[in-house]
Amino acid sequence: MYLNKYIFLVLILLSSTLFPQTTRVVVITAESAVQPALEDYIQMGIDKTIALEAECLIIKLNTPGGLLSTTRSIVQKFLNSKIPIIVYVAPSGSQAASAGVFITLAAHIAVMAPGTNIGAAHPVSLQGQQDSILMTKATNDASAFIRSISEKRKRNVKWSEDAVRKSISITEKEALELNVIDFIADDLEVLLNQINGRELETTEGILKLNTSDCEIIILEKTLAQEILSIISDPNIAYILLMLGIYGLFFELYNPGAIFPGVIGAICIILAFYSMNTLPINYAGLALILLSVVLFILEIKIISHGLLTIGGIISLFLGSLMLIDPTSLLETMEISMELIIFIIVITTLFFLIIISLGIKAQKNKPVTGIEGMMGEIGIALTDLQPTGEVMVHGEYWHAVSVDDDICKGDKVEVVSINDLKLTVKNSKPV
Repeated sequence: MYLNKYIFLVLILLSSTLFPQTTRVVVITAESAVQPALEDYIQMGIDKTIALEAECLIIKLNTPGGLLSTTRSIVQKFLNSKIPIIVYVAPSGSQAASAGVFITLAAHIAVMAPGTNIGAAHPVSLQGQQDSILMTKATNDASAFIRSISEKRKRNVKWSEDAVRKSISITEKEALELNVIDFIADDLEVLLNQINGRELETTEGILKLNTSDCEIIILEKTLAQEILSIISDPNIAYILLMLGIYGLFFELYNPGAIFPGVIGAICIILAFYSMNTLPINYAGLALILLSVVLFILEIKIISHGLLTIGGIISLFLGSLMLIDPTSLLETMEISMELIIFIIVITTLFFLIIISLGIKAQKNKPVTGIEGMMGEIGIALTDLQPTGEVMVHGEYWHAVSVDDDICKGDKVEVVSINDLKLTVKNSKPV
């Protein structure tokens, strides 16, 4: 029995020697602004790489930048990673701009495809010129951040700081010459050949990559990550917010429509989620809500257009301020064309659509008891002061509030009580 166990162990050792296991690498594609949905996707890639005991995680990067808070979190994951992480700026035409510079420099190995660029990491203001002291503080903070990354990964510290302070951007060839990146690779296969045998330092110690003839595991985003990535765009968040406002107010002024209310509620919830992932300025959000109130008041109060002008100004300023201007290093902003379009549509919506809805509500009822008020009928008998009249082809008991009404006279309904009309004299037939 013991002999069988030994034979079994020998067979296992021989099989592992004669038929070595295929190595694996995990590849994810990060083609969006840097925001929480992308961070979640990268974390999923790291977890998958660890679970599969893969050689490394390769991130194909193409980003214009994004949230500084998310960038810091991603960089922290890279610097404390148990596995080798390779950032590959690809395909041709891609960029690693703004926040993308920090992410690329933080990788264990940085690679770029031909026809790509990296740089322009200077802190920016989304809403015009900022206070010089605030900008100086932000620039110094970003400079220190990128220097620490470059020193950790032994990259060009001077260029990294210039990318922040002078907003320098360079091509892949210049990046290689300046020791900003490690390789230039035409495609993934070339990249794997270049990094094969490379020794890297991780939190687990020195690891040697074996990427020769390895299996490539492509890890796609989940449906939830795709949706969250889309709605985390500030333009989409802005559109969702306005659609939600339209839907809810349309439902409030036209109860029973249901569909606008349901769509509006969904849009509002999605907008609030999106805003939770963005650097929202709540003063801007308050101005947008104020504009809605002003538009509604214009419908109810005669202001000769002053409330409408106030609403337009409030909506415009609120839209500009919606993304927090003190949130630096951000490239995400609301398109000015979209803001103007929304202002025009919103103005028309509240001044025309809602106005028509309110006017319809104020129309005099034409059915039921309320519909009898002010109707004209004919006296079927003399009213002294009671008698009978015909209104809408129906016979009614009536009482007159005027002097005697003669048979055949026209009468106008003043009120109704207990199925008895109170009428007054109208023009005679």
